Order: sequence, then structure tokens, then C-alpha cells
Amino acid sequence: MSTTLSAGRTWAPHEITDAGAEDLAAHLTELGADRLTELLTEHKALVFRGFGVTPDSIEPVLDRLLPNRLPYVHGNSPRTRVRGNLYTSTEYPQRFTISMHNELNYARKWPARLAFYCEKAAESGGATPVVDGELWLRSLDAEVREAFAGGIRYVQNLHDGYGLGKSWQDTFETDDRAEVERFLTASEAEWAWGPDGIRVVQHRSATTTHPVTGTEVWFNQADQWHPAGLGDETSKELYDILAPEEFPQYVTFADGTAIPDEYIAQIRDRGLELAVDVDWRFGDVLVIDNVLTGHGRRPFEGTRRILVAMSD
Repeated sequence: MSTTLSAGRTWAPHEITDAGAEDLAAHLTELGADRLTELLTEHKALVFRGFGVTPDSIEPVLDRLLPNRLPYVHGNSPRTRVRGNLYTSTEYPQRFTISMHNELNYARKWPARLAFYCEKAAESGGATPVVDGELWLRSLDAEVREAFAGGIRYVQNLHDGYGLGKSWQDTFETDDRAEVERFLTASEAEWAWGPDGIRVVQHRSATTTHPVTGTEVWFNQADQWHPAGLGDETSKELYDILAPEEFPQYVTFADGTAIPDEYIAQIRDRGLELAVDVDWRFGDVLVIDNVLTGHGRRPFEGTRRILVAMSD
């Protein structure tokens, strides 16, 4: 399966299958780090399938794919640390679609590469859709692209242990306020402590360019941070109890003006329409360039366990 834009370009993740029952870690060693980087930059997403990767053999695979695994600091998705810097994929309720996004692209620094491992595929659904960020950007109406040219403003209200969304302790993986402040200073963020937690404001660009290819891509989470991206019912519930600036997370244009709901719907819907689903099988490993490629999650039934790690 691949996606096609009106200009005729198509894209799909590149699948690498085992033809000789070779261990994936050994295969990656033979391939070499430089060649792996070349393949990932060229194809934007790689699926390794048929190598029989088990929970006991995933660590050496990740060591080769992600030589410098990062903690999920400042992450806004609910997930559990499995061990070291290996986490469950998002634990957002399974009945919901998670729209396309690049991991931590609202932060000052983001991981360059993500790796996903299928420990257990869902009985039904649960694919990980991936999207070419350049195609996503080009798919948006000129009016939307121009409106976002000045950048966007992210707002987080992180509670102290009781409230909606994640606490600041879970978000920053520490209970040391000084450590949080050092992180936010390095992130060029604004913040203020209150009696119930911390408020963080960040100004970011809506697009970025890949450091190797120079390709410009859509690169923000406006649709995930905006109430219109939550669905009418959830959005109404939030508006009934809080002002927008008090939501656990919120987004505006850089000057603080509201982003129209119809812009958010277009961004969300076109990203999902262009996405290609990776339908999981046990032992699959998906690696994506986190700048060139966005990802999400389809709803599912039954149980599903996908692990994720990230690297700079």
C-alpha cells in the first residue's frame, strides 16, 4: 500500500524481510550503521519483518538501531517505562484514533529516530499509520499553510499529582523542581509555578527542514493540542469546566489568537488520509525518521503491546 498526492508522488515504508532466518541484530551489524542511516533517510520508514524478534532478543536489536536511547522527558502521552529507556506505546484508550504527529516536536529538541516493536498484535485493528511529512505539508490548503507561517504557541498546565492530564512529575520524570527549571531553561520555554502545579508556554515553528535532505515538512501538534482535535463531546466537556488557557494542553497561533476549528480538522484529516498503515505481526520492528515521518494509531480490539524507544 502507498499514498499518492495529486502531483503523482507515492510513498510507503520500505519493508525488509528475512530470507535466511538470520537474527535481526546480526543482520543490522552486517548492514552497518552508516548504511542503515542511508536507507532510513531515503525511505523515511523501515519495517523489519520475519526475523523472529522476541521480547528476550529485542534489546540487542535496539542497541543497533538506536545507539543513544533517550528518556521520554516532556512527553505528553500516557505510557509506562518497561526498562531503561524502553516504553510502552501510548496507553490512550484503545477505541480512539491517534492522529498523525512527530514525537516531541513541540519541544526544543526532539528524537531523530523512533523504533517500535510488536510484542503482541491486537486481535483486530491497532495498525500504526505513518505519513510522509512533505506530502502532508503539500496537501494543506495555501490558506492554512500561510496562517501557520508565523508559528504556534503551546500551553501546558501540569498538575502536582491531582487533576486532568499528566502531572509535572510524570511529564519530566523527576520530582525535583530545580531539574525541571533547568530543562525548561534549555528548552527556551516560559514557565510559572502555581499552587497546583506548573504552567509552561512554548513558541515553535509549524514546519521544519530535515538536517540532511533539506526537505520541509509539516512539524507540529496543533491538531492534537487543540480542543477541536479531541472530538465534539470531549471538547464540550472541557469547555464546560475550564477556560481554554487552563486546559491540560492548548495551542494558539504564535500571537495568542485562536486557531479556527476548520483548520484543525483539515490538518488532522489530511494527515490520516495520506497515512499508510503498518499492520502489526508479532516480532515486527518499525523504524522511522522522526522528522520526515509522522505516525499515529488506529483503534483496536483485544490486547495489543507495542514497545517504543527513541534516539537522537
